[in-house]
Amino acid sequence: MERNEIEEFFKSLQDDICAQLEQTDGKATFQEDLWQHKTGGGGRTRLIQHGDILEKGGVNFSAVEGPLGEDMKKALKINEDADFFATGVSIVQHPRNPMVPIIHMNVRYFELSNGTYWFGGGIDLTPHYINEAQAKWFHEQLKAVCDKHGVDFYQTFKERADDYFYLPHRDETRGVGGIFFDHLNEKSLNLSKSQIFDFVKDVGNVFAPTYCHLMTINKDKAYTQKNKEWQFLRRGRYVEFNLVWDRGTKFGLVTGGRTESILMSLPPQANWEYCFEPEAGSEEQKTLDALKKGIDWLA
Repeated sequence: MERNEIEEFFKSLQDDICAQLEQTDGKATFQEDLWQHKTGGGGRTRLIQHGDILEKGGVNFSAVEGPLGEDMKKALKINEDADFFATGVSIVQHPRNPMVPIIHMNVRYFELSNGTYWFGGGIDLTPHYINEAQAKWFHEQLKAVCDKHGVDFYQTFKERADDYFYLPHRDETRGVGGIFFDHLNEKSLNLSKSQIFDFVKDVGNVFAPTYCHLMTINKDKAYTQKNKEWQFLRRGRYVEFNLVWDRGTKFGLVTGGRTESILMSLPPQANWEYCFEPEAGSEEQKTLDALKKGIDWLA
């Protein structure tokens, strides 16, 4: 399998997801911004704003290459000189209505000129208000994809998502989790490269129908100013994770990626309130109480 086959799939995945999100939103369209990487390759940043459902969202494709810099060598724990190639699709959607959840997805491929390669990615859901039935349905979609490729995939990658999408300084998960995987290759899995790629493709393809369903069933729900203020506070937590803990953000900045594209994951507005405490027994408090590792959303 050649890397151009993987790159072309990610391009087509970006096109398909953008088309489905535009159709579901019904108003806004994606604006494309093409860019070039300083050492080779580039990307297509696509941003949607001011929609009926989506306040701001990005669906980004990139395929970049070049020599490993010292920062990258340190991050990858590699001593020898080598060239790298990295391609993938990265998505974050911030809805207008606080009853519609935030969602993130990333699928990616990385290889070195010494023959090392791996796939990575994941999907996680960040509701401003947790709906247990919807969280269960979301995890059911991911489990169905995982079960096609490995009997232990869902549980393994679900636990990794709990560990990864977590704010240690807050002792809370980013949302209801999902799946997260990295460094997948023949050495880490008893699967061929093409079989791993098939799994990554299925993960990418499940995104649009899953999120479009959640957009549709929640978009017309009533909300108050109090709900909006809570949404802004929860967006603040999202910003904290992406700027402090997210590996993809750090990797993009370290490798000299395009700053605007890397930071497209940030919401259009986020708030921080000093020592905010939700009212006891409120829906806001119930959501905070459920932001814990290890919850079995399928139970």
